[in-house]
Amino acid sequence: FAGKLSSRNRLKKKQPKTFKVKVITMDAEMEFSCEVKWKGKDLFDLVCRTVGLRETWFFGLRYTVKDTYAWLKPEKRVLDQEVPKDSPITFHFLAKFFPEKVEEELVQEITQHLFFLQVKKQILDEEIFCSPEASVLLASYAVQAKYGDYDPNFHKPGFLAQDELLPKRVLMQYQMTADMWEEKITAWYAEHRGIARDEAEMEYLKIAQDLEMYGVSYFSITQNKRDTELLLGVDAQGLHIYSPNSKLNPNKSFPWSGIRNISYSEKEFTIKPLDKKKDVFKFYSSQLRVNKLILQLCIGNHDLFMRRRKVDSIEVQQMKAQAKEEKARRAGEAEVRGHGHEDQGGEETHGAEDEGGRAAGRQTGGAVGAQV
Repeated sequence: FAGKLSSRNRLKKKQPKTFKVKVITMDAEMEFSCEVKWKGKDLFDLVCRTVGLRETWFFGLRYTVKDTYAWLKPEKRVLDQEVPKDSPITFHFLAKFFPEKVEEELVQEITQHLFFLQVKKQILDEEIFCSPEASVLLASYAVQAKYGDYDPNFHKPGFLAQDELLPKRVLMQYQMTADMWEEKITAWYAEHRGIARDEAEMEYLKIAQDLEMYGVSYFSITQNKRDTELLLGVDAQGLHIYSPNSKLNPNKSFPWSGIRNISYSEKEFTIKPLDKKKDVFKFYSSQLRVNKLILQLCIGNHDLFMRRRKVDSIEVQQMKAQAKEEKARRAGEAEVRGHGHEDQGGEETHGAEDEGGRAAGRQTGGAVGAQV
């Protein structure tokens, strides 16, 4: 009996103290060995440190559960959540919340880059609707970010053949060959001469943030027990109610600034407007997991909405100052390189023409962006 007991104790001791995790970001895959006692925050912080990301409040670790997805909760142990039972457990490191104004809020280059990759994928996967004109302009900025300045001697016809640059819906809308599309994109691309990678990615995001479906998480809901199908959209601005077949124009919107509170009981949500003369809006969602997700996104988006309207924290102020210094340093280096080119003779005017072309391109780009 004593022998059995000691062997049972030995077995107990051999239980693994770690578990394996695979984290997929927009441009890399990483594997970690985590301690069994780790909370979501421990894993999330480790990923952020590895990636070099400081603007952590936009991001989360997403995993699949049944027929939906969930975000890893920071305060709860990883293994106590409904994470897949695989080894390694797979998480996607993604933007969970979107800024209202990308150029003001996204400070670090790595943050901008991850947003750029995620939004670009959503546009190509048609999760964000984009008109053909805007798609071509966005593609030209993506090409500038990837290939640098256009050089007709180097970027020969067919150089974009392997790149996925336009949504399939746009490609199928017109009777145009791949070469014709490339020509269209290259005409814009040539106008972006002199724009650095991070600037090209920021220009891309500035256009994309004006698209109606940008940054919106959609959920199927019903307005009453008789099942009138509707869609709920949650984003940085507030809550929006759509007809099931139209994700572009909401029938009703509740901006965060106009909401007194959102309460949730079992399957019923209640939105109470600040203006007491306005009707209370109720909707129903039948899946508990989805309801938790809706609530999480409401709280997180509302918190960020309030935070934006306060003075930046010391950490954000420091980040902005560092980013400004880094930009100035790079601009200085580029200027020195530019003077080096001038000394080679006969290139100064050519550079000025390029600069004019770029300014014209930017102005036109703005017009197309506004038109979208």
